Amino acid sequence: MTVEHTLTAQNLTLGYNKRAVVNELDLDILPGKITAIVGANACGKSTLLRALSRLLMPLSGRVVLDGKDVHRMPAKQLARILGLLPQSPIAPEGITVSDLVGRGRHPHQRLFSRWSAEDAAAVAAALDMTATGDLADRAVDELSGGQRQRVWIAMALAQRTDLLLLDEPTTFLDVSHQVEILDLLVELNQTRGTTIIMVLHDLNLAARYCDQLVAIAAGGIYAAGDPAAVLTEQSIKSVFGLDSQVIVDPVSGKPLMLPIGRRRVIVREPEKR
Repeated sequence: MTVEHTLTAQNLTLGYNKRAVVNELDLDILPGKITAIVGANACGKSTLLRALSRLLMPLSGRVVLDGKDVHRMPAKQLARILGLLPQSPIAPEGITVSDLVGRGRHPHQRLFSRWSAEDAAAVAAALDMTATGDLADRAVDELSGGQRQRVWIAMALAQRTDLLLLDEPTTFLDVSHQVEILDLLVELNQTRGTTIIMVLHDLNLAARYCDQLVAIAAGGIYAAGDPAAVLTEQSIKSVFGLDSQVIVDPVSGKPLMLPIGRRRVIVREPEKR
């Protein structure tokens, strides 16, 4: 059984060149659950994810993992617990898919240690889960955007961490592969107990696949909690400046957001008999 780790942001202020983007934010990530961070462009979603993963030093406040400040933890120890897929990662020139995915195993290897059967199995499983096994010998820079994105996700899966942070994991993917990846993350969560935190732009996919939504606006948390409580017409108006209608998704039973354009076509749910 996977150990449930605690990850919290405490009075967190984040920014660049001393200009704050996120101000005095407090957040408790639900252990063993899937959380989506949502919000308008440039609201601080990716900035928050970078801070949670230790890529960004806070201007003030701290990020705490299992009671320890992440900036005080040895890098390799942190990487065995927490994995990150950043936004727009860059692969070394000419590296093959199998070699890139294999880099996900580095936190588990000791100095001068040999490649183990466990490492090989983790890489093979990650390639299989992301349907990228047939790309293993190809150079990453030869792949399409969607293929590269699935390969990067495979690398994160090969790391086999208890917490997994993903910044826009469905970028460059067509709708079929978006659903496949999100289904895979749900399976990972349910079978291994992996805590997953991801930035998503698609509110309806976030509501369908996540246990917790965190809506960011004006440098802080506008709302956080169950998707049905967070994804409301009022919150969408406040966070995105968008008029909408929220109905029940007939497939998942989760909230489904319908944007209202200039024609303002309103869809009414059928009356129950």
